[in-house]
Amino acid sequence: MSTAQRVLVIDDEPDIRELLEITLMRMGIESCSAIDVSSAILAIKNTDVDLILTDMRLPDGNGLDIVRYVAETKPDTPIAVITAHGNMDLAIESLKSGAFDFVSKPIDVNKLRNLINQALKVKNQTAQKTDSGNTAEPLDMGQSAAMQLLQKQVRKLAFSQAPVFIQGESGSGKELAARKIHTLGPRVQGPFIPVNCGAIPSELMESEFFGHKKGAFTGATEDKLGFFQAANGGTLFLDEVADLPLAMQVKLLRAIQEKKVRPIGAQNEIDVDVRILSATHKNLDTMVELGEFRQDLFYRINVISLAIPALRERTDDIPLLSQQILQRIAGNYDLPAAKLNAEAKKALSQYSFPGNVRELENILERAFAMCEDDTIGAADLNLNSGQNPLTSPIQASVLAARPEGVSLEDYLMDIERNVVEQALEETRWNRTAAAKRLGITFRALRYRLKKLGLE
Repeated sequence: MSTAQRVLVIDDEPDIRELLEITLMRMGIESCSAIDVSSAILAIKNTDVDLILTDMRLPDGNGLDIVRYVAETKPDTPIAVITAHGNMDLAIESLKSGAFDFVSKPIDVNKLRNLINQALKVKNQTAQKTDSGNTAEPLDMGQSAAMQLLQKQVRKLAFSQAPVFIQGESGSGKELAARKIHTLGPRVQGPFIPVNCGAIPSELMESEFFGHKKGAFTGATEDKLGFFQAANGGTLFLDEVADLPLAMQVKLLRAIQEKKVRPIGAQNEIDVDVRILSATHKNLDTMVELGEFRQDLFYRINVISLAIPALRERTDDIPLLSQQILQRIAGNYDLPAAKLNAEAKKALSQYSFPGNVRELENILERAFAMCEDDTIGAADLNLNSGQNPLTSPIQASVLAARPEGVSLEDYLMDIERNVVEQALEETRWNRTAAAKRLGITFRALRYRLKKLGLE
């Protein structure tokens, strides 16, 4: 660390001030101190600092007063609070008021050092962007008014350690927003671990989240890192968090509050340093009222809320999103990029997209395979067919035979692979003849061969 960096320590207890100042000195960081709210406000006004560490209880007021003052007057300066052990309510209130993070007494020096390093990264990143004039780089999330507001919120949330709860319909882009928060923040060098809570069998949840030791149970042939350990130093994104069973919610709450996990079969707990982002398309407020989701966990993960607008609420973004999606599809399959003609663009702008961006991706991927001459027309989009392939008698019989434990997507891909292989064998791998037999274009067959790994 550069000696030019300076931290303001605010605490009326000499022992705590000395501990903080010694820790900072050993990290090569200068420090100055204040003992109450009034002297702290004066120091903040007259001194440029890179980080503020404040106790929550001070002789003439509350640390929250300092947090709110800094948020209003020097929002680019991170401030962390020191709370009494177990006083989670005040810690959460400080995060909502604008604090970067918190540390509990008795102070763990390693956790304190991690917090200081993370906070100074935030200060450095902010200063670099200000110096370069690049304080509002585009995030490629859309150009509509709703998405412009969302992008401002994402930038602000990136420079905090507060848990963020992302609310939005299925397919609206909740994981994309979470990834942006991670990549714009001080944890960008750490891992981003997304977890679909609804896809993990209940009997495996504890092992998946917290890990296990070799021999902890039948089948545990080696040590396994859980999601918390895998995300250490980075971000853990809990998608569809509403699908967690109540028993697991209790264990997750403790891991988040204590910042410790105990792998199955281990004797000791392990410290973990992760930022928690969570999301769901369900209404957690209603689930809390019905007793289906723990209120204390909801209170802990919902420190700051972020709402993702549905695609039908931002139709201005459809042309840009479509272009990005088609370019990505073409790159994945080493094929020329396709373009939408005027009729296709109009059809997309008038469609309601109940499946949001994910549905747009599926529509364009299908149209990309079926179009001629790299031009997608309205007919290629197949928006008004009114047909649901899963409700036809043929598909119903296929789905009834799906083996237990095999996802629908994998099973349908196996069926498609078998059909394409059969057509190729019957035509002695004459692709033009196979495409004709399958009733698709040669381009569509090329796309499917690439997708199914049959080239």
